[in-house]
Amino acid sequence: MESGRAVQRGMGDISFWAERTPVHEAVKEGEILKLKQLIENGACVNLVTVDSITPLHEASLRGQIQCVQMLLAAGAQCKKESVHFQSVPQVDARNIDGSTPLCDACAAGSIECVKLLLSHGASVNPLLFAASPLHEACMIGSVECMKLLIDVGANLESYDCHFGTPLHVACARPHVDCAKLLLNAGANVNSAKLHETALHLAAKTKNVDLIKLLIDYGANVYAQDNRGRLPLDYTQSGSPSSACLEYYQRMPLSLSHHCRMVLRKALGPQKLHVIHQLNIAPRLINYLCYD
Repeated sequence: MESGRAVQRGMGDISFWAERTPVHEAVKEGEILKLKQLIENGACVNLVTVDSITPLHEASLRGQIQCVQMLLAAGAQCKKESVHFQSVPQVDARNIDGSTPLCDACAAGSIECVKLLLSHGASVNPLLFAASPLHEACMIGSVECMKLLIDVGANLESYDCHFGTPLHVACARPHVDCAKLLLNAGANVNSAKLHETALHLAAKTKNVDLIKLLIDYGANVYAQDNRGRLPLDYTQSGSPSSACLEYYQRMPLSLSHHCRMVLRKALGPQKLHVIHQLNIAPRLINYLCYD
């Protein structure tokens, strides 16, 4: 029987809460044999701590693929009736921060855990009031995790009130490869968080390569944030990033650039993603992405 208190919880909870259990501790230390013994002796794998962390959260955040496998096999992926009488996968249990085990696996950059959780029904677009799995993958710059999430339908425009969209996250870090992947998949380059665009964030990081990339995909150099400031206003006069933005403000975009933007808009995110995913029509891809 599990040690610690256990009190029934309310809406959205998957089981009972307790102090940290031996299962949590075994997962934390990566003690596979101990975890196996606990499960064989009837330990519950779905007890949550006072901050709503399940053993599956713990294992996913630490990238403990063997522990994740054992927990899922022991019932961590089973469904439970919620208070709304809907069948909710426990694999999508939320901790106190609103994160699911898949979010935690992405935060750890563990592609093996991500694949395993998805294969057991984890939602790539959980209904959260927090960062999505794609946000988490962008934060650590895991292109591999991002590709997997996008391939299974991750929402490119999922919005977090603090971070904005995944593209905002990629540009704030800044992770140029992540931003390029999102843009190739069809992310909206001019989506705004309090009127702040990805280009504002790229200007703040003073990353010229990222600034050029965003403008190549149609970023508006004249966009104003909630303070009425342009991306240029976040650069230092005379700096490479300032010179880059000043150039694009002075010079009209080329005809080929305008044509590319029109074609990308006409194709839409889904068709663009299919083109890149199937690796077809390389000339079309080059035209869509580069001058």
